[in-house]
Formats: sequence, C-alpha cells, structure tokens
Amino acid sequence: MTDTPAPGEGEAAPRETPLVATHRAVGARLIEFGGWLMPVQYRGILDEHRAVRERAGLFDLSHMGELFVEGPGAGDALAAALVSDPRRLEVGRAHYSMICQPDGGIVDDLIVYRLAAERFLVVANASNAGVVSDLLAERIVAFRAVLDDRSLATGLCAVQGPRSAAILAPLTDVDLAPLRYYAAVEGQVAGIPALVARTGYTGEDGFEVFVEWARTTELWAALMDGGRAEGLEPCGLGARDTLRLEAGMPLYGNELDRATNPYDAGLGRVVKLDKDGDFVGRSALERLAVAPPTRRLVGLTITGRGIARHGYPVVSGGRVSGVVTSGTQSPTLGRPIAMAYVAPGDEEPGTILAVQVRDQHVDAVVTPLPFYRRPR
Repeated sequence: MTDTPAPGEGEAAPRETPLVATHRAVGARLIEFGGWLMPVQYRGILDEHRAVRERAGLFDLSHMGELFVEGPGAGDALAAALVSDPRRLEVGRAHYSMICQPDGGIVDDLIVYRLAAERFLVVANASNAGVVSDLLAERIVAFRAVLDDRSLATGLCAVQGPRSAAILAPLTDVDLAPLRYYAAVEGQVAGIPALVARTGYTGEDGFEVFVEWARTTELWAALMDGGRAEGLEPCGLGARDTLRLEAGMPLYGNELDRATNPYDAGLGRVVKLDKDGDFVGRSALERLAVAPPTRRLVGLTITGRGIARHGYPVVSGGRVSGVVTSGTQSPTLGRPIAMAYVAPGDEEPGTILAVQVRDQHVDAVVTPLPFYRRPR
C-alpha cells in the first residue's frame, strides 16, 4: 500500500465513503484502495491488529459492492452465473462463492446471502464491483430475475473480535446468540434498519452491518460509543490485511486473479460441478478438477531473517518454484509469514524452501493454513 497519489490528468478522484470526515477527525491515515479513499490505519497497525485479536475492532467497509438479485428465477440465475449453487442456501444463510471467466479464471470472490426465497445479496470486492455488476446483469438476462446494484446506496461497518457480540447485542433487536457463522437477519441497530450478518475477514467472531448509505455515520458513532467500555478500536486496511493473512484468507489481486482458477488456490470445494444446469466456466473447471495441478497455494513461515513480500520469488534447490502472494510480520505469532504459489512437489507441510529477499535467499518452511485459529 502506498500514500494516496494526486489524481493525474484524466484520472478520476477516488470515491469517498460516508465516513471519510469521521476518519479524518480522529487522525486516520487515508490511502487510495480499489478506487476508494480508505483509512489504512489510525493509532497504528500493530495496536489495531491486537485490538481485534484481544477485544474488538470497527472497520469501514462501505467501499464493498452490494448487488441484489431478486425474482422467481433469482436462484437459477445466480447458479448459472456463479460457480456455487445459491439455490441450496436456506433463507438467512450465506456462502463463499466466485464468479469466473469461461476459462475458469477468477473474476472475483464473493459472499452470497439468501435474504428471502426469491431475493439474494451478492457482496463483491470494491475494485471489482462494477465488473461483477455488469457480468451479473449480462448473465441473468435470460432468467426471471433483476439486478439492483446498491453499492453506492449501502454503507457497511464490521465489528470484529471476541467482544463483538457483547458490543452489538445491547444496540440491536436481533438475537445474536442463535445467529450462526455465515448467517444474516434483518433488524435494527441503534434504531437504524439493518442487515446483520455473522461474517468477517479477520479470523475472529464478528458481525457485518449493512445500512442505508446516509445512516452509516450514525451507525459508526453508535457502535463506537457502545463499544468504548469493551475496548473497541477503529481499525484500517493495514490491520485487516495482517488479520486475514494470519487467518489464511485469500485477497483478490494477491492470491486470486483472472489467471488463477479455484483449484490453483485450493478452493475447489467452492465449485459445485454436481449442480443442475450449465454455468459459466463449467467445461473448463470440469477439466481443471481432474488435471494435474501446475501450482499450489501454501503457507510459509519464514525461519531466516527477512520478510517475504508480494512478488518475491520462492526457490527450491536452486530453481524458482513460485512466488509470494502476501507476506508480513505476524503480530500474533511474532514471526514473518507468507502465502505463496509453489510448484507441485514443494507443497507438503515441513518442506524447506527459500524466499529471495532482495539479494539473499531466506529460509522458509511450508506451513498448513491457516496460521491462526481463534480460541473456541
């Protein structure tokens, strides 16, 4: 991540969430990310990371894309457009999914919520929201379904961490106790109509709260006020990245892209080849499902001195085996960790590899993902 560049001639200025003024008021450092001006940190990435692991953190996720698909054919339409089968979801449940190209390459990874029998919410990454919206509109045209892109009308705040339920419960009429992971229910938070989902991107228990765009600032203030006694801290993209990496969660643009298929990433379970009907990418994914892998996504623990960064080569026995996709100094584990694609044969846990850090080869060991699991 880099400091926000001044938009050049012909470049659009980054969009702003409803909370930009709020972030500035508390001294957040803002950067351009995915076409949006977003907080990368407030007090510091390390403090924010630890707040989420030990207490709770509050994230502005209003840059994400919210795409509603509804109608009698909404389930069939999404089953044809995505690799998963949203028709199998019970009302009030969600699952992880992907939208792929005909060749199986990943256009974006998504969360799909079934809000009613004929109404679904697809949440896309900020940088891909427009592309996903256009593709969905194109792919559902033959079905009795309509797409309502409410990305610029929906605010999203996430409370993440072991104290998140204690913070949110007094503010909402939703009974959080029976709300399972990857489940969602409509209700109110601080008197604001909201969709409350038990989802997140940190490896901790937590909730994502969707509200009308104009009420996002009100929601944020209520959550901060209600969470102060529990040690709630505002958190930025920096902590979100270190948290998701410890939890072994892929990031689009790093572990996932159009040149990568779900099987490369170890996410073949998301692809439902047994579902009824055709879907975009089926033929290619059927071949890839049984083809010998050309690379594997693995975790690496760096045992030498140095931090593996995105794009650094991974070396095995003097040959280049692959490339680092994400890397950091893990605040929780106290040592450098990374994810990388490596050649078949180099993916077994315990395999000793090396990462080329500038002009040196730094030792690393293949480590099962995730690096961190929250206490139960």
